[in-house]
Amino acid sequence: MTAPVFVVDAAGGLDVPPGGRFVLDGPEGRHAVSVKRLRAGEDVVLTDGAGRWSRAVVLSAEGKDQLVVRVDSTTDDPPPAPRITVVQALPKGDRGEVAVETMTETGIDAIVPWQASRCITQWRGDRGAKSLAKWRSTARESGKQSRRTRFPEIADALSTKQVARLLADADFAGVLHEDQEYGSEPLAAAELPTRGEIVLVVGPEGGVSPDELTAFTAAGAGVYRLGRSVLRTSTAGTVAGALLLARTGRWG
Repeated sequence: MTAPVFVVDAAGGLDVPPGGRFVLDGPEGRHAVSVKRLRAGEDVVLTDGAGRWSRAVVLSAEGKDQLVVRVDSTTDDPPPAPRITVVQALPKGDRGEVAVETMTETGIDAIVPWQASRCITQWRGDRGAKSLAKWRSTARESGKQSRRTRFPEIADALSTKQVARLLADADFAGVLHEDQEYGSEPLAAAELPTRGEIVLVVGPEGGVSPDELTAFTAAGAGVYRLGRSVLRTSTAGTVAGALLLARTGRWG
């Protein structure tokens, strides 16, 4: 069985020298002891979620929320290249968390919430703050579940103008659009960089509006399609991300 992943402060367990002991406590310790029911001799991974992680072995479980481990080694993973960012239009209901969950499991590096003009969901005030917190919590938990040591970054929600600036700075910028009337080309045939930043925009259920498409193409983005079928906004980013990860060699 693959060693389970637990999140720790980089200045805590990840600074313990090889052979040293560390006590995993709090919510993570409770999950390890009371939910995972880990016992002496089992392997675990401790990570800060930003690429630094340690291999460790359980020495003992104490009470309901303390796991004592021996740290065997610590590694710093380099940032992946190319970096893949998905700009995700806000879906309805809990489909935003579904999109974040599956994109995290797939290996996307950053997810940017986008308040598109045709989004039914609106992130305003407290509701917006709570929704953003849910996305970030989902990325963290999905990162642990999928054994990632570098969790995706979840940015603050951006406007169309802000997304256009993000696209202008990318080494490869694309917008998913199913209508070939807008000159969309297969994403599977796009020329992709081997390093730098890839940014891909996924529109809402109602699609990217003509004005938004004009703003994005003016910023240098190409218009691409995935295939003949039309995917929901909550699944398109995951499918497109998997295609990009495979074509850039990230899954090699």
